[in-house]
Amino acid sequence: MGTGRDVEPCQQYPPATTAEELNHLVEVIKDWSIGNGLAVRTPPAVISPEADPTKITAVPAPVTLFPTAFPRQAFMQGQKAQNAYNELVIDGDDFVRDLWAVHETVKSEGYTQPLSLGLFRSDYMVHEDKSSEPPAAQAKQVEFNTIAASFGGLSVCTSKLHKFLAKTEYPLISQPLAPGALDLPENNAISGLAGGIEAAYHAYGDSELGHDKCVIFLVQGGERNVFDQRHLEYQISKSTPTIPVFRLAFTDIMEHTSLAKSCKRQLLYALPTNRSKVFEVAVVYVRAGYGPGDYPDQQTWDARCHLERSHAIKCPTVLTQVAGIKKVQQILATPRPLSEPSILSKFIQDDTPSAVALWNTFTNIYPMDTSDVGLEARKKALDPEQCVDYVLKPQREGGGNNIYGSAIPDFLKQVPDAHWNSYILMELIKAPAEINLILRNGNVENGRVISELGIYGTCLWNQETGEVIRNEQAGWLLRTKGEDSQEGGVAAGYGCMDSVSLI
Repeated sequence: MGTGRDVEPCQQYPPATTAEELNHLVEVIKDWSIGNGLAVRTPPAVISPEADPTKITAVPAPVTLFPTAFPRQAFMQGQKAQNAYNELVIDGDDFVRDLWAVHETVKSEGYTQPLSLGLFRSDYMVHEDKSSEPPAAQAKQVEFNTIAASFGGLSVCTSKLHKFLAKTEYPLISQPLAPGALDLPENNAISGLAGGIEAAYHAYGDSELGHDKCVIFLVQGGERNVFDQRHLEYQISKSTPTIPVFRLAFTDIMEHTSLAKSCKRQLLYALPTNRSKVFEVAVVYVRAGYGPGDYPDQQTWDARCHLERSHAIKCPTVLTQVAGIKKVQQILATPRPLSEPSILSKFIQDDTPSAVALWNTFTNIYPMDTSDVGLEARKKALDPEQCVDYVLKPQREGGGNNIYGSAIPDFLKQVPDAHWNSYILMELIKAPAEINLILRNGNVENGRVISELGIYGTCLWNQETGEVIRNEQAGWLLRTKGEDSQEGGVAAGYGCMDSVSLI
């Protein structure tokens, strides 16, 4: 096991701790996490559903005991690229739009709401360019999330936890970290993401029907990551005058909402506890509906179409969700001869600072179709020696869906060739490992870890005119996993929450 990065000359990081110090640190973290909302609903592996039938228990979210050392250069690169990524998503063309029957249905009837809201997150891993001396740390994009970009709330809590420990606990261990020894940047993800929703709420305008307006958080039933979402909700509720925020399960859309019989088709929400109280929904913040599991039957697809037909500002619209599928990422990032114009140039002019910022974060991504590039990618994916440098990704978001390295050939042999074109092949980013300790379900894991940086952004724009009303970077997220773990999703059970110590 290595010694980690140096924070100060000749000082090991993270510092060694005695058993007593480690136990004390764990107790402090557990209490602080529950006391400050760095928590998730208890997983079934910890407490069975039979022992907690009313779902009243919560546990600290998995978290590192120390902030992980992270290259300042890569951190700043990711932040600088976010506005360009926001601009990239607000455009689209018919070949993408026509993929979606929901869009086609609403398009034939006519959209009534030109405004669209995006709360995005671009995920990066550090790539060391060893061709330069010394090797340069670069942020390379893993994926771009356009729907249900989670952990903004818990990321701020984690930053606050590590800053609290840096002031109160790290200076007291036998190999102390002096106050100020760690460069811990501010994280405004909660206020930034909530600010995007508030901007859309105000841009919606006054109700023409005389109803009070509201914001709907559209969520999955039994959501374990509820506290992450609640932090945004509570931030929005601090506004003056108060913005009403309600949670609605994706499966209950048709039961509790209706469309006004008007040309605008306003979305009306009847309060379940008092159905005589009706709100006009200004913004629908979608934290569900991002995977096939959310659409088990035609009724759920009808519900999504119901929302799309409405005048509410959607976060995101179906079109924006399509823009986040990995197939679009592949189309933008597939290497092409210098003589051919890039697909990216259709959206952002080549040689501009925005285009350069985007290109610098791309890693090579290939289709798995029957084009010349796709057939070459298929050879790489099936080759036992070449496949170890790649990851196979399906066209959906969320951790746990990827196939890595040597597992790719056997996986593809079980999938009909006709379905291969729904995957992309991406060069595996080999991030340098650090040392850290992870607290998960009361147990401490110590070893080599790799981290994934997420940069949040908010964008509010008019789809008809192209006018950008708001385009802002909105905080960050660091998720960390064991070096040998292939997925990094915290909600999927692989990674943990973390924060950065810039080096």
